[in-house]
Amino acid sequence: MNPPLPRREFLRRSGATVGTAVLGTLPLAIAPNVSAAPAPSTAPAAATSLGFSLYGMKTLPVATALKTCAEIGYENVEFALMPGWPTEPKLLSAADRKQIASTLGELGLKLSALMENISPLGTDADHQRNLERLAAAAILGRKLSPAAQPVIETVLGSNPKQWDAVRESMAERLRAWGEVAAAHKTIIAVKPHVGGALHTPEGALWLLRAVNHPWIKLTYDFSHYELRGYELAATLKDLAPHAAFIHVKDSEGTAEKFKFLLPGEGRIDYANYAARLKETPYRGPVVVEVSGLIFNQKGYDPVAAARKSYAALAPHFQKKKG
Repeated sequence: MNPPLPRREFLRRSGATVGTAVLGTLPLAIAPNVSAAPAPSTAPAAATSLGFSLYGMKTLPVATALKTCAEIGYENVEFALMPGWPTEPKLLSAADRKQIASTLGELGLKLSALMENISPLGTDADHQRNLERLAAAAILGRKLSPAAQPVIETVLGSNPKQWDAVRESMAERLRAWGEVAAAHKTIIAVKPHVGGALHTPEGALWLLRAVNHPWIKLTYDFSHYELRGYELAATLKDLAPHAAFIHVKDSEGTAEKFKFLLPGEGRIDYANYAARLKETPYRGPVVVEVSGLIFNQKGYDPVAAARKSYAALAPHFQKKKG
């Protein structure tokens, strides 16, 4: 069995074939009650919530990772559902799910999102498997966080040169994703990536208009736009109203040759970021994502990375206590 691909490598490989979308009636296991699902609420939460993605804690047992995040001071977490991570849905029994939900409650942590790596491009069979995978993620989210369904967030694959060729196919497939999302009342937030077909703010807005589905939103991650020379204020103004989730990390270099960094190690002014974010309607989770380019390095320490990121971000994004 081959090891799971890092997100960046997944992006490079996943756009080889584009098949015809399957947009007919979905199996009941995937779409139990599409017509009855109302649109998600657009009412903002009272304030942002600082979190950490367990994408960057792959080597830690789930209970240890959750306890670590809570002790540091994070208010929410994101689970990674890809093969190789301990929260892959097929690995979690009913007892496991119950225990994780209990641990989240005991620690006062919210489950803000579920990370996936799902490309809409591929054969009809690939598409069907993707729909089933999204449904499995939504079901897991409901079990782990019944009071507040976590967002499913994913990059979309392929590469920047393919955008014009694949965007219509992407939009068609994402309409079917939206039906699964509506059936399970779970927002799917797609994430533009500097190395993906969807890689610009303009492309993100085009895709949302083309899909035109209330359960398909965006994940906002400025580090990818910074590498292409976009300004923080402009991208927040345009995209934050359509975002259901935010990742934060730093970057350096250019779109052609870059590195991702921990928050505070790069050029982003987080005091300015937090102030600009308050000018938008977004009041959801702000979650640290440690890139695979970092956690695959020899000597990487997930606890140290979480602590360093919190120190850089908490003064600006953490809610005041008391």
